[in-house]
Amino acid sequence: MNKRQTRSFALISTAIAAVVFLGMTVDSHRQFPKLTNAQQITPEVTRGKDVWHEYNCINCHTLFGEGAYYAPDLTKITQQRGTPYLTAFLKDPSKFYDEQRHRRLMPNLKLNDEEIAALIAFMDWVSKVDNQGWPPRPILVTGTSIPGMDLTVAQQNVAGGNQPPAARPVSGKEDPIALGEALFRTTATPVCSACHSIAPGVNLAGPTLAGLAARAKQVIASPDYKGKAKDVEGFIRESIVTPSAYLHPGDMYSANGMSFMPDTFAKSLTPEQIDQLVAYLASFQ
Repeated sequence: MNKRQTRSFALISTAIAAVVFLGMTVDSHRQFPKLTNAQQITPEVTRGKDVWHEYNCINCHTLFGEGAYYAPDLTKITQQRGTPYLTAFLKDPSKFYDEQRHRRLMPNLKLNDEEIAALIAFMDWVSKVDNQGWPPRPILVTGTSIPGMDLTVAQQNVAGGNQPPAARPVSGKEDPIALGEALFRTTATPVCSACHSIAPGVNLAGPTLAGLAARAKQVIASPDYKGKAKDVEGFIRESIVTPSAYLHPGDMYSANGMSFMPDTFAKSLTPEQIDQLVAYLASFQ
């Protein structure tokens, strides 16, 4: 191209790029109210934002991947933990984590009930912002360096002295245990492995699921059990769909007769997905 053609090409390309950029900017602003869930910004949400800043939560935590990295990203924390758990945790974090074992402990900020409710309302609003999948990982509370935390079901059964499912033909497309394991690790709201370990003795926000089938049998046989399950699969299904039917011992798992585990799985998962999770979890002898 000669100089005139080069100049024309540059001007036309710049003009096209500018028009595209302006169009995308206008479209983004058009979608902001819906994407940011702006219609749900209540006075309590605004108050919660003030609490967040007043106590400098961002010095340790992040929202949308922005902030400090000493403590977990809290973008989806209300979907991962639920209001009952967060309320109890904010009142006394020391009941949930041991400083020596976990190497860090959130300080007790001495928040009053109004501040806690407002802060949770703010974080719940944040969790419902359409952030296009960012941050691209499940929330991590105690880290992933705990030995045995990432055992597969086959490895877990081997560790327990049982014949692993891998000893029989397994199809990732058809085997319900394999499909259940995939759901356990990847279901977005929330990710089961964010709260539950499958390693013996490793309790996170929820109790370890190692040996779940054996424990289920003991619970069902106990006179203190008031649920409706008659077998291991029924107990696991009940625990997923109506988690407060049986409360696992320990103050860090329930309060006021209500489990901290979210009770939304009956709606967020299909019956087929629940069947697959049950098959996976029932294999933990």
